[in-house]
Amino acid sequence: MNEREYDFPTEVLDLPSQGKLYPKDNPLSSGRITIKCMTAKEEDILSNQNLIKKGVVLDKLFESIIVDNGVNSKDILIGDKNAILLATRLLGYGPDYNFKFYSNVTGDVISTTIDLAKIQTKEIDMTLFNHKNEFEYTTPFGKTKLTFKLLTHGDEIAIEKDIEGMQKINKEFSGEITTRLRYMIKSVEGDTSLGAITKYLNNMLARDSKAFREYVKTMSPDVDMSFTYTHKDGEKEVSPIPMGVGFFWPSSES
Repeated sequence: MNEREYDFPTEVLDLPSQGKLYPKDNPLSSGRITIKCMTAKEEDILSNQNLIKKGVVLDKLFESIIVDNGVNSKDILIGDKNAILLATRLLGYGPDYNFKFYSNVTGDVISTTIDLAKIQTKEIDMTLFNHKNEFEYTTPFGKTKLTFKLLTHGDEIAIEKDIEGMQKINKEFSGEITTRLRYMIKSVEGDTSLGAITKYLNNMLARDSKAFREYVKTMSPDVDMSFTYTHKDGEKEVSPIPMGVGFFWPSSES
């Protein structure tokens, strides 16, 4: 990747994917990306109430900090996106993160503080990746052969638009899981047609759906956005780290 001088502070970040899921002609295949350190411009984005209400404020922040020539933010894998947002938070406001979470152990809302600098990249088998975002999976119960891709920032935007559009037609629409799977699955038993994929998803066994989503989660390059909380009696509880607006701006609500 060619490095250049910018009129604002930047940082070169190593991506969890190591660039191995991007085509070799994509600048992201280098496994590194230059991001802009947060400035007053990014604080303007974070405080924009219209963006917050629309639920797109973090997407706009993410797109603002990508400064590499030739890099399209929509190409960036979700795991790499998470790493970029984490680095942005660390560079902008430091490692201490105060937040509240709901405890499944006690049923209470608990306040805690964690050190974001201790978050690690997930340990996965990188030999699975050879500059092609396409994989095979056979469902454990229905024994259906699937090919699938890992989602990108652009996919997430399209998914949200699809869900929003369906909810305008039907306020009771609750097809988030099948919508996400429709963007991930590229073929069913070799059939790449949208009709075949949609038909399969409408009849996919729930346990196959769960197993597939768990498999994708375990093999996807990402940062481990979870923490372990120790209760007074010594019992430990693992919970996800919230990444709302408050993740970047402690005075804002998560």
